[in-house]
Amino acid sequence: QTDLHSLAEDLHARVARGELLAAFDEYYAEDVSMQENLSEPVVGHAANREREIAFLDSIAEVHGYDVHGIAAHGDTTFVESTFHFTNTDGDKVSLTQVARSRWRDGKIHDERFYHG
Repeated sequence: QTDLHSLAEDLHARVARGELLAAFDEYYAEDVSMQENLSEPVVGHAANREREIAFLDSIAEVHGYDVHGIAAHGDTTFVESTFHFTNTDGDKVSLTQVARSRWRDGKIHDERFYHG
C-alpha cells in the first residue's frame, strides 16, 4: 500500500521549494479532475497544467508556502496550507486553503480546493 501521507508531504515540500510544475507532472494523473470551491471542475492533465501556468504567471514574487497540516485516510489526503505572494497587480496575498486529494496508483486523480 502506498503511503499517501508521505506522498502528500513530498508534493507540498516541492511546491514550497518552487517546484510546482515538476511536482504537478509527477503527482497528477492524466485524467485528473481539479475543482476550486464550487467552480466547474477542470478535467485532464494538460488543461490543469495550463491552469497552473496561468496561476504562476499571475505571481510577481513568492514570499513563502506554509503547510499547517496533512491528514490521510483511505485513498484521500487533506492538506491545509497558506501561500504568500505578491501578484502582478502589486497586491500582497496570503491564500489559505484545504486541498482534498483522491489518489490512485500514487497519483492524484481528483482534487478539490476549499478557500475563502
